[in-house]
Amino acid sequence: MKLLEFQGKKLFKEYGIPVPQGIVIEKKEDLKDIDIPFPWVMKAQVLVGGRGKAGGIKFANNMEEAIKNFEELITMEIKGEKVRKVLIEEKLRIEKEYYLSFFIDRSSRKYLMMFSFEGGVDIEAMAEKVMKIYVNPLIGLQPYHLRKLPKEVREIAKKLFQLFIEKDCELAEINPLVISNGLAIAADSKIIIDNNSIYRHEDLPKEDIELTPLEREAKEKRIAFVQLEGNIGVIANGAGLTMATLDALNEFDGKGGVFLDLGGTDDPEKVKQAFELMAKAKPKVILLNLFGGITKCDTVAKGIIEFLQENKINCPVIARIKGMNEEKARQMLKEYVIPIESFKEAAKKAAELGG
Repeated sequence: MKLLEFQGKKLFKEYGIPVPQGIVIEKKEDLKDIDIPFPWVMKAQVLVGGRGKAGGIKFANNMEEAIKNFEELITMEIKGEKVRKVLIEEKLRIEKEYYLSFFIDRSSRKYLMMFSFEGGVDIEAMAEKVMKIYVNPLIGLQPYHLRKLPKEVREIAKKLFQLFIEKDCELAEINPLVISNGLAIAADSKIIIDNNSIYRHEDLPKEDIELTPLEREAKEKRIAFVQLEGNIGVIANGAGLTMATLDALNEFDGKGGVFLDLGGTDDPEKVKQAFELMAKAKPKVILLNLFGGITKCDTVAKGIIEFLQENKINCPVIARIKGMNEEKARQMLKEYVIPIESFKEAAKKAAELGG
């Protein structure tokens, strides 16, 4: 789970990491209540990088500029993500900019602390200038690790590592870590929490900021549903078969735009809900790839028929069905779908219709 900048900075404050004075707002009317001296830095709150280059960070010297900037920021869409909140902060007098982060390096099975004497944008382009310090997870961060850093950032590094461990982070990053009036301050934050650990952290935000409205609806119904950029809707049962179906479509230059995993269910009501979600996504074609092991194919077919009888769907449905009661399911669906027995041919046909 990714946190927005202001959420990450809230965690920083809890761990004693200095951050600029700031407040997050959603409405223009809230600007008049901000008790921060000008000049301001106004930052669009999105989960994607590169917002500075996209115009998502602006400066205001007075209220007139702040209103104009807010109106521009709140209507922006950066890399497909709509801006819903704006962070207003004091503008710092920057003397130096550093880069500091901790993340899990799976290849070495260790934590990796990364530090650079040059922070800010385009840190990826300066890989050769980044100091890499590996930390044994059984021992943790030690004084000899910290001695490799400038004195003014060592205490920040200790606190960032503590946050990284205690909050089950995959990444904890400060870029830039600025020196302002001799004090190290986290001018930005990037925090990614391991999704598998969310249940341990009641204090973390529960907003599904990364989810689309349909993905959020699917989550409420406990259906695994992901929206991508393609125009083919995939419904399969089981994560392996779902991913294999997307791979097969890719072989024929087809782009899966939505994929939905039925899991092991053959509950007709769940199947109907799945098709309702898929229909709302408006794909050009739906590819149903069903393997009935525990799942009964005819029960799934019943749910599909009930949905199609009650709702008009404006795209063809290709069905490749194998497993328990497959013949019965094919007979039930023959008037509603395009039946294809071969996995390869079904993927090829879906890619053609979705092109």
